[in-house]
Amino acid sequence: MSNGGGAASSSTHLLDFLEEPIPGVGTYDDFHTIDWVREKCKDRERHRKINSKKKESAWEFTKSLYDAWSGWLVVTLTGLASGALAGLIDIAADWMNDLKEGVCLSAMWFNHEQCCWTSNETTFAERDKCPQWKSWAELILGQAEGPGSYIMNYFMYIYWALSFAFLAVCLVKVFAPYACGSGIPEIKTILSGFIIRGYLGKWTLMIKTITLVLAVASGLSLGKEGPLVHVACCCGNIFSYLFPKYSKNEAKKREVLSAASAAGVSVAFGAPIGGVLFSLEEVSYYFPLKTLWRSFFAALVAAFVLRSINPFGNSRLVLFYVEYHTPWYLFELIPFILLGVFGGLWGAFFIRANIAWCRRRKSTRFGKYPVLEVILVAAITAIVAFPNPYTRQNTSELIKELFTDCGPLETSQLCKYRSQMNGSKAFTDDPNQPAEPGVYSAMWQLCLALIFKIIMTIFTFGLKVPSGLFIPSMAIGAIAGRIVGIAVEQLAYYHHDWFLFKEWCEVGADCITPGLYAMVGAAACLGGVTRMTVSLVVIVFELTGGLEYIVPLMAAVMTSKWVGDAFGREGIYEAHIRLNGYPFLDAKEEFTHTTLAREVMRPRRNDPPLAVLTQDDLTVEELQSVINETSYNGFPVIVSKESQRLVGFALRRDITIAIENARRKQEGILLNSRVYFTQHAPSLPADSPRPLKLRSILDMSPFTVTDHTPMEIVVDIFRKLGLRQCLVTHNGRLLGIITKKDILRHMAQMANQDPESIMFN
Repeated sequence: MSNGGGAASSSTHLLDFLEEPIPGVGTYDDFHTIDWVREKCKDRERHRKINSKKKESAWEFTKSLYDAWSGWLVVTLTGLASGALAGLIDIAADWMNDLKEGVCLSAMWFNHEQCCWTSNETTFAERDKCPQWKSWAELILGQAEGPGSYIMNYFMYIYWALSFAFLAVCLVKVFAPYACGSGIPEIKTILSGFIIRGYLGKWTLMIKTITLVLAVASGLSLGKEGPLVHVACCCGNIFSYLFPKYSKNEAKKREVLSAASAAGVSVAFGAPIGGVLFSLEEVSYYFPLKTLWRSFFAALVAAFVLRSINPFGNSRLVLFYVEYHTPWYLFELIPFILLGVFGGLWGAFFIRANIAWCRRRKSTRFGKYPVLEVILVAAITAIVAFPNPYTRQNTSELIKELFTDCGPLETSQLCKYRSQMNGSKAFTDDPNQPAEPGVYSAMWQLCLALIFKIIMTIFTFGLKVPSGLFIPSMAIGAIAGRIVGIAVEQLAYYHHDWFLFKEWCEVGADCITPGLYAMVGAAACLGGVTRMTVSLVVIVFELTGGLEYIVPLMAAVMTSKWVGDAFGREGIYEAHIRLNGYPFLDAKEEFTHTTLAREVMRPRRNDPPLAVLTQDDLTVEELQSVINETSYNGFPVIVSKESQRLVGFALRRDITIAIENARRKQEGILLNSRVYFTQHAPSLPADSPRPLKLRSILDMSPFTVTDHTPMEIVVDIFRKLGLRQCLVTHNGRLLGIITKKDILRHMAQMANQDPESIMFN
């Protein structure tokens, strides 16, 4: 068996590869962490091989070109698929949402707005009323007004909401359990190097796309923006299997997933730059410069496809795109910062309440009946939502209405201002006017909607249906912001002689924009829940198309982060990662304890000795018994039991595969065959069976630290290099091992949490 290329003498070779690699070696089991260093080494080796061969023939040169371009090709395909699926989801969700209220007789597939586009019998004030669109009461009872029709519409609204919710939860439960939730906590964990097989598979993609439409249409307090990141990452994962460069290397695959998550946010908010920054700030663990460019390209392609589909018919990528033309004034920073405080308080309250409810769901019998829970929450949501026009409508529509500035074309209750001219309702040149009773009744309805959204979002996020958190959080902030905006506007009207307003608000001047307050409130609440900063400001500024409002947004978002951090530093996604026990080392978290490596390493004082392999005096039978009697993922290889000098590290899975492969392909490998990890076979008696060389699977340079290394440095090494394990030595002699799980257990112990809450390997 020839040896593949002098790795012992070359510092560039971390592994001593064979000429013919053993199939299956270097792959990972489900719920295991990848070895980033080993994966990067494999990729460099592959790259060197391609470069050395490309001058041999035209075919090899073409292969090297294909390899170089495959990265751009896979992100292009991901962007195309993400944009197309997002457009499909938007159109289908809009249609099904309107189906709860009625149906278009002229064309069943039209939603309410599209149904009335071609009608010649609509007036501008009542542009949503046309003979082609029939409510359920008109179809079933033949009457549009009256208590009977109201009850019939109410009943049909609840019927459709429950039908959609039931269908969504059943599809998830039966076909793809991984399709539930927002998916961002799991994607963060996968991007940090954890393997969750099937989480980004084709079944998950298909079911998530269908059930996301159903869940949004059911009227539950959830959004489609978070799950769109999961959908885009599924596309990235599926397309990466078409290219060996990515399918055979888990670290390279994560570069594609980083780009895919950028494309997901790009189509969710119509914010390509915000998507790239979201991937960088919030989800990615390893983000080299070329991934930044590819993420930007994927976000651009996805946004272009969505713009071509034009799902909302307004030539925009999102429903609630707005443009403001009025400046903001310095005194308005006070209410903006107050909205930031509200956002931070809401974020801290939501995280605690939602995690407490999800923990209760996990630990009680209630969690065993996910279908019943979804039906119950959907029923309560539909029953309470219908009477209030602000909770009945789609959450994206609500945000659009709250963001929109009042103008002569607006028919919303929020824009019913009294004019100075003879009490008529004409819209005059003075934007700051006294509110009519319509505005005050709208304010009361908004206050009730705010309480309803706060309560229902706590119980909805975490249900066994696709559920995003961006839209409900933005809706809560937008409601609070609009209420504050109208209050400040009326204050400026009735007390324009106050020193605050006198300086800036001249009589007749365009002074307060309530829609701007709604936008700032939305950003503050989303920031309070997710603790995003830079990417969030860019996403919201791309939504509004106004650079002018970056300072108010930054002030509100930073305030919400500071206030939220005062109650707890982790955002909702980190909290859910901890709740699920995923092995995630958060780069934002600081390790401030003064422990040493020997205090964390295994074995501890009362533990059995460390399971090790010697380099040349084990038999196949002894090696198999070590593997069968232990459950460790890998074993340090030493010179001998007496010296304890370290040679390398061999993974359990690789040893098992190598033994099976040798038995299949080599004759004479018996139970008493000698196993050796050295370069040359040990001297054996003439009648002994053929030895088995396993040097090819040995990591010759495992990471080691001394027993006196501070844990602060060890944690930093694990974070920055993405290690699975690190060996501890004293004067060159092997003492113990520290795994990622040991570090997470130690950190949990130091934070007075249950160290056994780290469930996975």
